[in-house]
Amino acid sequence: MKELKIGNLLAKVPIVQGGMGVGISLSGLSSAVANAGGIGVISAAGLGVIYNEYSKDYNEASIYGLKQELRKARQATKGIIGVNIMVALSNFADMVKTSIEEKADIIFAGAGLPLNLPSFLKPDSVTKLVPIVSSARALKLICRRWIGEYGYTPDAVVVEGPKAGGHLGYSHEQINDENYSLESIVPEVVAAAREIGEQQGCNIPVIAGGGVYTGEDIYNIMSLGADAVQMGTRFVTTNECDADDKFKQCYIDAKQEDITIIQSPVGMPGRAVHNSFLEKVKQGLKQPKACPFNCIKTCDVTNSPYCIMLALYNAYRGKMENGYAFCGSNAWRTNKIISVSELIDTLKTEYQAKAEVAMANA
Repeated sequence: MKELKIGNLLAKVPIVQGGMGVGISLSGLSSAVANAGGIGVISAAGLGVIYNEYSKDYNEASIYGLKQELRKARQATKGIIGVNIMVALSNFADMVKTSIEEKADIIFAGAGLPLNLPSFLKPDSVTKLVPIVSSARALKLICRRWIGEYGYTPDAVVVEGPKAGGHLGYSHEQINDENYSLESIVPEVVAAAREIGEQQGCNIPVIAGGGVYTGEDIYNIMSLGADAVQMGTRFVTTNECDADDKFKQCYIDAKQEDITIIQSPVGMPGRAVHNSFLEKVKQGLKQPKACPFNCIKTCDVTNSPYCIMLALYNAYRGKMENGYAFCGSNAWRTNKIISVSELIDTLKTEYQAKAEVAMANA
């Protein structure tokens, strides 16, 4: 596997661990991935619930929680640590400012177009900015704004296909349309990134994610021009993942037919493991009492069957009867819990085997 270079940052392994909230990827998982040579990512989503004991004010607790997680990760690794911040978060600006103040290596921003992200940088900021997109068109739109208004070119870009876990930047119709598959959109995004990079005299690495599960998958996607991959689902069933063991077990127990597309209260389709909670939602048996956090800009509590933040927080704590697990399309394939280093070694071995076969057939 070739190394991934983002500006002055060098990841020995071209794997970015996807940011998974609520609480699934915090300092524990992210530092383990960074120590294994990849890029570890803390999810900023829901930190105000996790750190509720510090302050009953959701925004205050979120800022404190992000600082704590970044500092704990820094103590545990000298590797690269990023933060995933959804544009749809009502405290997006606070999470971005905190990440920059704490000198997070990278901010990954998706679930909406992060059009004003460079505006938060100060002259002495070291944090790299990486948008998450689902098309070349979105990348071009972001670059037009960033370069035009701020004179800033993305340090890299993540392109997510429709097989990803959690909230998806696709309509229900596009999810199973081959024209929107990761294999279809990666070459388009790579071409756009290369063109913009040439115009600006820089390199914009492309990181591809969504359904990437094996070392062979990594080889195949990088053969299409991607510089690295983003993987979330594979890291859930690791010892170091920050979620409760019951959360991890629901991946191990899942069958292929259990992986389902749901309509999230935030107004986007999402991929999750079907369970009794989601069955009750389907039957109309779940109703939120009120909106406790006002955490997502697009969430309409008056029409929502449940509070997504509480559902995901309950799942993170292992209370699966009161929540559910987001997952990628391949979550059902996992059958045991291993260490992050063992997983990375397995992926490297599979990648190498595929590369050798490809060379022999060339």
